[in-house]
Amino acid sequence: MEAAKEKHTPWAIEERRHWVAFRRLLSLFGVALRLSGLYRRGVRNALDIKLKRIELRFENLPAEFDGYRILQLSDPHVDFLAAPWDTALELISGERVDLCVLTGDYRKRVSGPFEHILPAFEKLMARSPARDGIYAILGNHDCADMAEAFENLGIDVLINETRSLQRGDARIHVTGTDDVHYYYTDAARAALETAPDGFKIALVHSAELADIAANAGFSLYLAGHTHGGQVCLPGGMPIITHLGRHRRYASGLWRHGSMTGYTTTGIGVSGLPVRFNSRGEVVLITLRRG
Repeated sequence: MEAAKEKHTPWAIEERRHWVAFRRLLSLFGVALRLSGLYRRGVRNALDIKLKRIELRFENLPAEFDGYRILQLSDPHVDFLAAPWDTALELISGERVDLCVLTGDYRKRVSGPFEHILPAFEKLMARSPARDGIYAILGNHDCADMAEAFENLGIDVLINETRSLQRGDARIHVTGTDDVHYYYTDAARAALETAPDGFKIALVHSAELADIAANAGFSLYLAGHTHGGQVCLPGGMPIITHLGRHRRYASGLWRHGSMTGYTTTGIGVSGLPVRFNSRGEVVLITLRRG
């Protein structure tokens, strides 16, 4: 799929990815921002990263995992605008975390070399406070070869597979899929549908498999990809979500059936180094029983 520049999605297959027209629109938008004097404000907005704390309650969470803390870092695009990643690392310094999850889009481009971004993740490994380590999935800006490179750093990359975490006699399960926005295969669906019974967390780069995960009995679904729209209308309404389905899950907390989902606005930016009416974030989720 990467070599052929094909886009495979859960609902259809597009034989080629079409970026030329979109890049032209971005270029025109960038010119308009500069002429209007808003460009610098947009860059300042993109650098303004926050730490967002969320507490979520689940009746089926094992008592042993009450208070379990998950740090979600998503969409840093570290080679496009480096400062937000450095700010994110400062924000998590000193936080007590049980598990860190990376939910995709680590570089600027969708193809080409990636080795230049690895030092940024070496910094994360040096500072990681996560008791149960770091799990990562790939996004549509990431290539298959990143999996081995991240594994060599000590990051556990989940490609349509599940890991189980244990506290005493209790377990919860974390399933990570390959990117489903560009690189969907039925292996992603199968990974969700065959995950063990119990309290289950899905890590999927986009919210586009929300219905499949909910039907498979997942309790929590963590996604990124959209940047919360990055450039939004007043009130935070995204203009572009880059979601082919479940567009209403483009940002923040949501529910699909009995499953809770969270789509983070992410750390970094792409296209242009600006944000409007959308703030970048690091997310710290505390799981509670009840």
